[in-house]
Amino acid sequence: MSGTFMAAEIASQPGRWRDAAALASANSELLPPPGARVAIVGCGTSWFIGQAYAVLRESAGLGETDAFAASEFPEGRGYDHVVALTRSGTTTEVRALLAKLRGKTPTIAITGVPREIEDAADTIVDLSVVDERSVVQTRFATTALAMLRAHLGEDLTAVADQAERVLAELLPDELLGAEQFSFLGTGWSVGIANEAALKFREACLLWTESYPAWDYRHGPISISEPGRVTWMFGQAPEGLADDVARAGGLFVESGLDPLADLVRAQRVAGAIAARKGLDPDNPRSLTRSVVLT
Repeated sequence: MSGTFMAAEIASQPGRWRDAAALASANSELLPPPGARVAIVGCGTSWFIGQAYAVLRESAGLGETDAFAASEFPEGRGYDHVVALTRSGTTTEVRALLAKLRGKTPTIAITGVPREIEDAADTIVDLSVVDERSVVQTRFATTALAMLRAHLGEDLTAVADQAERVLAELLPDELLGAEQFSFLGTGWSVGIANEAALKFREACLLWTESYPAWDYRHGPISISEPGRVTWMFGQAPEGLADDVARAGGLFVESGLDPLADLVRAQRVAGAIAARKGLDPDNPRSLTRSVVLT
């Protein structure tokens, strides 16, 4: 994967997260205030990052927060703010939703290309500093979440340090040679699990699934067997690792903050892509933004 835009963008993440507090401070007046009823919307990666933010914000007692795929936003819910997370600013479903909400609900766009969406959203949070050249999203989405976590009052310094260590580690052959991955999370890390699964599908065309960890034993564990990986983001439910081992699968639990562990997943996806001779910067059937005509 070395030499790709994706590799360089993955490697830049710890440094960008160390700027999260400054980004949050610079945009503090633009982001939803405590107590506001908020929906965050996006497509693909942006939706999954939104899922994580929604749980974190509501769990912090800062207000009811929901996450939706932009195409599935339920009108008439009475939100105080709708936050659209969109790297390109050109995604059709996001722009269509913002047009429907114009004059009805205040909208905020967190974007890497402000000029593309400044005509559609009421407020722009400019993250062009972490825009990307690879089609496969990594640092834009994770830095957006780091900024949002900092805005909730979290200190991301230790998380950035963990990610730095992850970047220096050798990747185990048992991960690079696996034929299938199931990613699990609880609470806010369910969104991270969903995002990790998407990264593998995009970058290396691998069969992946994602679930809330407590739900994994309700059917999906049946696919666990030798050569397949069950990867836990955050702390696993008691006994789950033993259940996966009995099925013959490999259970992975790092003890890292899920955002730092996502960097490891990104690296594994990129390394498998390299082994398969794939270009993760230009994955099959995908473009940087989905623009429907």
